[in-house]
Amino acid sequence: MSLDALKSAIPDHARDLRRNLDSVFDGSRLTAQQLWGTLLVTAIASRSPIVLRELALEAQANLSPEAYRAARSTAATMALNNVFFRTRHLLSDQEYGRLRSGLRMNLLADPGVGRTDHELWCLAVSAVNACGACLDSHEQALRGAGVDRETVQEAFRIASLIQAVAVTLDAEAVLAEPAE
Repeated sequence: MSLDALKSAIPDHARDLRRNLDSVFDGSRLTAQQLWGTLLVTAIASRSPIVLRELALEAQANLSPEAYRAARSTAATMALNNVFFRTRHLLSDQEYGRLRSGLRMNLLADPGVGRTDHELWCLAVSAVNACGACLDSHEQALRGAGVDRETVQEAFRIASLIQAVAVTLDAEAVLAEPAE
């Protein structure tokens, strides 16, 4: 199970995805921890068993145990936050924004990795889950910490790519099943 297996599973009609996966590793602006954490959190957020299975072991091999756990915790917390804050943001009644969420989010106090890595991972998951409120919040936190736009874009570029690979491979798996 590996990134190579994932790339080889991409059909020829989607070969640009394969090329884009290669480009993620050729000159990425992200540190190795940021890169592998972003790959892991977006694989989790994609909800694709195929993609997660292929990336998780390699991510685990490239991350410290603490960073691997932190990435998984980030993905779980953002799954909760993205639905809650996206819904609150989309409702026309702005009074919901003044109410206490009532959700536990202890991870935010100590994410287990540096704040920049955590914020990049939160942004990437928010891109997959299309939460505009969370995207704005995490982008502002990153920019406030001095992270340049190119690095921020790298995180959501990877998120879009992993999501596209997940959609493509899951569709191919269904299409390969015999019709009943």
